[in-house]
Amino acid sequence: MIFVTVGTHEQDFSRLIKKVDNLIDEKKIIEPIFMQIGYTKYIPKNCDYKEMITSEEMIYYTKNSRIIITHGGPGSIFLPFQFNKIPIVVPRQKKYGEHVDDHQVYFTKKLEMKKKIIAIYDINFLDEEINNFLNREKNLNKDYKNATDKFVENFKKECLELIKGDYNGKKWDT
Repeated sequence: MIFVTVGTHEQDFSRLIKKVDNLIDEKKIIEPIFMQIGYTKYIPKNCDYKEMITSEEMIYYTKNSRIIITHGGPGSIFLPFQFNKIPIVVPRQKKYGEHVDDHQVYFTKKLEMKKKIIAIYDINFLDEEINNFLNREKNLNKDYKNATDKFVENFKKECLELIKGDYNGKKWDT
């Protein structure tokens, strides 16, 4: 399954939804697709969709999809990381009226440089990236831990150091 999400931003993102719908119609995508389309004006004709979904549904579709295609919002990008998945990110762009500025483009470029995501800036390359997904995914960095995991790991380490009487390399009497 492929899961497409555009988040909850109130501006239209028909560019992405229409492209995926056309790829289904052209038989360039043949697996099931579910789309969360938000405030997008274009209504998909070739797959299941909802305007908005619950956080539980977001987790379900993220966990159970082979490919996640998302806008450039951090919440939608970071969720797949928690399931060791690499998202295809199509950032909203100001020049298309999809957002008020290009912060999603800048954020996407930063993650792309760190090899955390597959980025699509030109929607015409989306089908190529979907077809090459498995090969590209192997070369990306899946070493991701969310902030909670990192906090717990550091907290555990510090507690163990305190128990041993050794904190930041300093011995002290207990």
